[in-house]
Order: sequence, then structure tokens, then C-alpha cells
Amino acid sequence: MLPWGGITCCMSAAALYLLGKSSGRDADILKSVTRLNQLKDLAQMLDTACKVLPFVVTVSGRVGSDTPINCEHSGLRGVIVEEAAEQHFMKQNDSGSWIQDSAQMLAMTKEVPWYLDDGTGRVHVLGARGATGLVLTVASETFEESGRSLVRGTLDYLQGLKMLGVKRIERVLPTGTSLTVVGEAVKDDVGTIWIQRPHKGPFYVSPKSIDQLIANLGIWARLYKYASLGFTAFGVYLIAKHAIRYILERRRLLDFQRRVRAAAAQRLEQDNDGTDGKAEDGPDVVNKDRIMPDICVICLEQEYNAVFVP
Repeated sequence: MLPWGGITCCMSAAALYLLGKSSGRDADILKSVTRLNQLKDLAQMLDTACKVLPFVVTVSGRVGSDTPINCEHSGLRGVIVEEAAEQHFMKQNDSGSWIQDSAQMLAMTKEVPWYLDDGTGRVHVLGARGATGLVLTVASETFEESGRSLVRGTLDYLQGLKMLGVKRIERVLPTGTSLTVVGEAVKDDVGTIWIQRPHKGPFYVSPKSIDQLIANLGIWARLYKYASLGFTAFGVYLIAKHAIRYILERRRLLDFQRRVRAAAAQRLEQDNDGTDGKAEDGPDVVNKDRIMPDICVICLEQEYNAVFVP
């Protein structure tokens, strides 16, 4: 039987190693991107670096929009709003006990055109919802108790359900939030500058600075590396343990078979009349004709008359 535990550990170690290499590579890429201290310099840099595609930069500023969204529950103004509603209820399992569960009723996302502004210029951000590091603030979280009628509640109870209520969560990217964006800078026909996901390269929208992003990636790369080494060592230990055990079992089996054949040959010699046929039908014939002689493996003298079936 294969040592699946050791093989699984080694495969996990390989996956962690690849994750560590990926994190380290991302950190090196972030170190090489062009940093802009002021957004007003981006337009001039795009004109001079127009032949370099993609032109990946990192910019920082505060979130703004000409048409912000007014959040219904929290009253905040944001550029990305996610609304979710979950129905919470108690249900009866097969043993008759009541357990709490939930089911999603609504998931809706709204987004309006928005930009970063640092006081010297603006740059619009495109496709931020698919970027790495984007965290939306929980603006509102309410729970509305179930107000079902007696008849409806009775029907639900007969079906093994007790409605508790609806939990509504509102997440938002508020205006005025400080963000760091890493992506491809492009300029359209009317001169508007956009930051978007490059065809190949990093795309981050995060409240952390570029130095913090690089440091976090370096930490994760080291953690993945150490975890990979640990899983590798443990996997090699399990495989080696299985191999040593298999070798010892094979040696014990071969030694046992040799002892059984020797005992069978000795018994055959004792049963012979001392004729010349004894030399011809000796141990070599037993070893060739019988892989396991019909001899008891306990006393190594008499023929066996019972077996134990696993």
C-alpha cells in the first residue's frame, strides 16, 4: 500500500512552495513599478513613456466621484455599495433537534465612475471590484425579526422551520477614503487618465501603502517557504518510515519462509529410508517445487491442519 500520508504532505509542500514563489515574484514586481508622488506628473509621464506597454504605476489619493451613491441604511456616500440580505431560521434535523441556519435572499452591487484625487490631479479607476486588496467597509448591519402571520408560521412549523428574521448587511467604499492603486495607466482620446488591470501584471486597490503591500507579500512568501519545508520534512519522514517498515516486513517474511523450507527439508530427510533418492529429493527440490511447504508454521514439524482467515 502506498504511503498516501507522506505523498499528500509532499504534494502540499510543492503547492506551498509555488505559492511562496508567486508571493515573492509579486513583491519583486511591486518593487519595480513606477511610483508617483503627485498625480499631476502622470500625464507627462504617459506622453514620454507611451511606447512602454503596459505602463504600470502606483498612485495614491482620496476616493471621489461626481455622482456618488447615497446609502439607504447608513446614510454614507460611496462609489461602490454591496447589499446582502440573509434569511435566518431554525430547522429541525432527523433527530428532532432544532438547529440555526441561513439562506441568502439578495446580493446586489452598485458602482459609479470614481477617481483618486491627491489635490494636484485626478486619475480614474476602472474595474476596482476585481482588484486584489479591495476591502469594503461594513456601513450597516441590521436584523429584522420575522413578522409572519399565525397561519404562515404554523405552516412553516409543520414543515420543520421556524423563521427568525432577515439580516441586512451594507458594505461601501466611502468617498474620501485614502487608497493606493497599482495598475496600468492609460489615456483615452479626450485626455482622461485611467488606471486599469493590465493584461499581464499586478492590479491592487488597497488602503495600505505600496511599502506595506511589499512587506506583507514578503512575509507571506517566507511563511509559505517555512511551511513548505515543514511539510516536506514530515512527508519524507512518513515515506521513509513506510519504506523501512516494508523492507523489514519483507526480510522477516523471507527469513520465515527460509526457516519453514529448512524444517520441511529436515522432515523429508528424516522420513526417507536413507536411500540414494534422499540426495536427489533434498532441500533443493523442496525449494523449487514448493513455495510454501505443507508444514505447520508454529512447530515447524507436523503438517498443518488449520488456518486462520483474516
